[in-house]
Amino acid sequence: MTSLPPQTDPGLERDLLAACEDLQPALQSMLAALVRFPSVLGEEASAQDYMEGLFQGMGLRVDRFELDDAELADMPGYAPALGHWHRHDNVVGCFAPRQAAGRSLILNGHIDVVPVGAAELWTTPPFEPVIRDGRLYGRGSGDMKAGIAAYVMAFEALRRIGRQPAAPVWMQSVVEEECTGNGALACLKRGYRADAAIIPEPFDHSILAAQVGVLWLSLEVMGVPAHVLDTSRGINAIEAAFALYRGLETLRDQWNAPENRHPAFDGVARPINFNLGRIQGGEWTSSVPTRCVADIRCGFYPGTTVAQARAAIEACLSRTAAETPGLQGVQYRIRYAGLQSEGVVVDLAQPMVETLVAAHEHVAGARPKFLASTATTDVRVFNLYGDTPATCYGPESSHIHGIDESVCLESTRRVTQVLALFMARWCGTEKIAP
Repeated sequence: MTSLPPQTDPGLERDLLAACEDLQPALQSMLAALVRFPSVLGEEASAQDYMEGLFQGMGLRVDRFELDDAELADMPGYAPALGHWHRHDNVVGCFAPRQAAGRSLILNGHIDVVPVGAAELWTTPPFEPVIRDGRLYGRGSGDMKAGIAAYVMAFEALRRIGRQPAAPVWMQSVVEEECTGNGALACLKRGYRADAAIIPEPFDHSILAAQVGVLWLSLEVMGVPAHVLDTSRGINAIEAAFALYRGLETLRDQWNAPENRHPAFDGVARPINFNLGRIQGGEWTSSVPTRCVADIRCGFYPGTTVAQARAAIEACLSRTAAETPGLQGVQYRIRYAGLQSEGVVVDLAQPMVETLVAAHEHVAGARPKFLASTATTDVRVFNLYGDTPATCYGPESSHIHGIDESVCLESTRRVTQVLALFMARWCGTEKIAP
C-alpha cells in the first residue's frame, strides 16, 4: 500500500461538496438514462454501450471485455454460468494520475437487473423512469444504477473544481452480479487490484460489515406418471418437490437457531433465508406429473465453504426423501448453477472503513450504521479473492427485486458527496493539468 495522501484542504472539501450539489441534475439525467435500458441477464449490451461512451466522454481509457467462462472456471469464487450471450461485456473506465501519490481505488457497480415480474402490477412501466415525491421509479433504479451514477458524479465533482485523484481509479460496470458474480471475478482475472474498493449498493447509507454466503441449485424430481382416475398408482413430482423443499426449511431453521448463529449476525432476526424461486413441472392437467424442476436459493454463514453448504443441503434432502411418507422411491438429482458464493466478514478496523466512516460523518453529521446483510454482493470477490479491501455504501431504495422499485434522489445526492469526499481523502488530489 502506498503512503497516506496529505490531509485534504477544508476549502477544497467545501467546494467539492458544492460541486456534487451542482451535478444533481446531471445525476438524475444519467440515472434516468440507465433505467431506460432493460439490462436483464444477457441483454446488458446497450447499457454497456452507454457506459463505454460515457467513460470515453470523460476522457478515460476504456477497457471493454467479454466474459469468458473457460478462463474463469478455475478461479476461486467462480459460479457455473446460466448461459452464454453475445456482447456480454464488462466496461471499465480507467484513470491514471500524472504522479501517483495516494491510494488506488476501485468503484464497482453492476449494470444487470432482475426481471420485472408482472409488469401490469407496476404503477408505471418498469423501464420508463418517473420521478414522484423525490424518488425515481424504475427497475434497477436502486439496485443499483443510482450507485453507478453516484460514483460517476463523485469523480466528475472533483474535476469540476479543477482537481483529480492523485492515484489510479477504476470505475467498473459489471454484469452477472445478480446471478453468479462472474463479472467482478472477470475484472480480477483481468488484473484489476486496488488499495480499496467501494460498491454503492442500496443499503441506506450503512456500511457493509458482513454478508452471508449464497448457493443456487436446481432440484429435479422424477415422479411416477399415472392417469388421474387412480392417482395412487403414481407419484406426483410437483408435490414431491414441495415436500423436499419443506425438508430443506428444517435445515434453514437449524442454522437460524441462536446457538448456531454467526457472531456477525447476532442482531439479525433471521439471517439465513431459503427461497423457492421458480418451479416448472408437469405434462398434462389430467396426468400425475412425471417431472418437476425447482430452482432454490440457500443462504449460509461466513466461515462455511460452498462444499460444506452443499454437503449439508444434500444430506438434508436425503433424510427428507427417506423419512417423509409418500417420498419413498422418489428419484431426484441436484444441479448447481448460478451463485456459489462464500460469505464474508469485513474488517471494520482497516483504514478504508475508517476513511469512509469519517466521510459519512462529515456529510451526514452522525456516525453510520453497519449492516450484516442477509444477501450477497460482489464485495466477497474483492475481499476473499482479490486482495482488495472492500465494502458497500449506497443510497436508500425501496422494493428492490419487487414491484415499483425506487430510489431516493436526495439520498443519492448525499451518497455522491460521501464518495467524492472519500475519493479526495483516500486517493489525494492533484490539479488538472492546463
